Amino acid sequence: MEKRNVIIIGSGPAGYTAAIYAARANLNPLLFEGFYSGPAGGQLMTTTDVENYPGFPEGITGPDLMQNFKKQAIRFGTECITKDVDEVDFSSNAFKIISQKKEYFAHTVIISTGATAMRLDIPGAKDGELWQKGVSACAVCDGAMPIFRDKELFVVGGGDTAVEEALFLTKYAKKVYLVHRRDKLRASSIMGDRLKEHPKVQILWNKEMVEVHGSSVVEAVTLKDTQSQETTKLDAGGVFFAIGHSPNTGFLNKQLHLNEVGYITTKPGTTLTNIEGVFACGDVQDAIYRQAVSAAGSGCMAALDAERWLTHKGIH
Repeated sequence: MEKRNVIIIGSGPAGYTAAIYAARANLNPLLFEGFYSGPAGGQLMTTTDVENYPGFPEGITGPDLMQNFKKQAIRFGTECITKDVDEVDFSSNAFKIISQKKEYFAHTVIISTGATAMRLDIPGAKDGELWQKGVSACAVCDGAMPIFRDKELFVVGGGDTAVEEALFLTKYAKKVYLVHRRDKLRASSIMGDRLKEHPKVQILWNKEMVEVHGSSVVEAVTLKDTQSQETTKLDAGGVFFAIGHSPNTGFLNKQLHLNEVGYITTKPGTTLTNIEGVFACGDVQDAIYRQAVSAAGSGCMAALDAERWLTHKGIH
């Protein structure tokens, strides 16, 4: 039975960075990029312009950035497999990874499967329509792009994330509308008060977004009143869904400790999980920052944690 030093499950900034560091440490990592679960490279593969990743003053497209990450990982000896991991077995010290009925074994495992941004399944907002053409699920990532400047922008949601994103967008937008299907925010009182007092923000209570309109970019939205059922069409320059993320942890079958919303819990300041030799990095364990640069940083941490663990055990 061949046992790899480290198997990395998931790509994106966290997975590829973990692979770069592990490969340079001569750990010969095997990385499962994913396939049906999402594009190899993670959420950035559906992002057009990335303007906030350090080192690219003119910006770079998400796919190009991820291709650079992958090339660098391969250059140092990472073996990449474009397959999904179906299940894992962490019950013994020979960690078992199963993909398409084939078994792989490892001394250490790094989980970097990310999280999927939830978005409304409404006309105009889907892949192949206006998604990433004025429709986004990350204001911090995309809000400063020229396409959104001095426009009327709509944020959908009612929790702290929605409020934070709406306030962030006020730096660039002409006006920000928060669309909330109820008559009371779920956000904390202090955040809600800050939003209500902002001169650029208007909260649209008891409203649901039911359609996004536009030819090549977002031009308008249709809202429905949840009480009267009446619909209204309003001009719009952008739409931001802030209705949460779903961490990609189903394949773990609850073998790792998760927090109340499903993210892998790690020991503070590290990437260590509750199982010795298993590490987690990137958005799958980060419900707060969710940025490419923070994911890459935690990928570096995971590789270093894995290397130190292998050294401590006398394996490498």
